[in-house]
Amino acid sequence: MRSHEIDYKIIGEDIQVVEIELDPNETVIAEAGAMLFMEDGIQFETKMGDGSQATQSIMGKLFQAGSRLLTGESLFMTHFTNRGYGKRKVAFAAPYPGTVMPIDLAKIYGNQLIVQKDAFLCAAMGTQIAIHFNQRIGTGLFGGEGFILQKIQGDGLAFIHAGGVVMERQLNNETLRVDTGCVVGFEPSISFDIQRSGGLKSMIFGGEGIFLATLRGTGKVWIQSMPISKLVDRLSTSSPQARKEGGSVLGGLGSLFED
Repeated sequence: MRSHEIDYKIIGEDIQVVEIELDPNETVIAEAGAMLFMEDGIQFETKMGDGSQATQSIMGKLFQAGSRLLTGESLFMTHFTNRGYGKRKVAFAAPYPGTVMPIDLAKIYGNQLIVQKDAFLCAAMGTQIAIHFNQRIGTGLFGGEGFILQKIQGDGLAFIHAGGVVMERQLNNETLRVDTGCVVGFEPSISFDIQRSGGLKSMIFGGEGIFLATLRGTGKVWIQSMPISKLVDRLSTSSPQARKEGGSVLGGLGSLFED
């Protein structure tokens, strides 16, 4: 099924929104709760699955919806369709500060993109959203995203979001080592693995963690500067309680000696 051709505009810098313009009868699919606003004439419907295969059986839809639960996403997706007579707009916002990135799947190797499990925001109707399993045990355990990733497939526009600034890198039979959790996505031609960050001294005192994500091959990769997990950790250590405990030589044990 060929994807609908949609027009879009990215609004904002630090916290971005994607505004999509739909022609009559064009549809965009999105994660539940991602919609920011929609103009008169846009109708939305919550459906099980991404709608990429209109003739898919009930069991097929149940399997696809069930696989979304494994990624931590909602069982349903929302379909927004322009039922008016002219162009209409609908906008979507990411759930945390960062960057919204448009991807033309027609220009991606194999028309597929592998992304972290919470990266998908919205896409043109006809795009297929499925799960992708990390087959390497080490990658699943220490890669920052677990064993389950998302696979986005189609020939139209898809929009993913990530924390902080997103960098696109083109690898030409090269290797790129990245902080675990900072990998947003990569083409299926790229090998994704986890390796030790260095010697014992570097792993313990280097501040870069014990493992690093290793991307190897030829193709495009996208990395983020501030994954949500790192942001949450930093905010938690900046809380008043954390500062109080951190200011004591004994840390949390100091409370044992308080009156």
